[in-house]
Amino acid sequence: VISMGSVSGGSLPLAFLPEGAVGTVREIMGGRGATRHLEDMGFSPLARVLVLKSCPPGAMLVLVKDSRIALGRGMAMKILVGSIEDP
Repeated sequence: VISMGSVSGGSLPLAFLPEGAVGTVREIMGGRGATRHLEDMGFSPLARVLVLKSCPPGAMLVLVKDSRIALGRGMAMKILVGSIEDP
């Protein structure tokens, strides 16, 4: 398990996970529009997310619910994940 600090209750932003790490969505921080958009893409609470590619400070490619999705860092910072597994 990766230990890089936490934001709230042992969660940290998806943007902080390294390539190959798996996390479980805990919460989406943002307004109603951003939250709904991310949930529509599959980032619902308890969904497992695998980081396929991460190129800081640019976008990241993740796998969620059998879909590959590219996310900008800003959106990835809104998704809090927990139960993180090492690559």
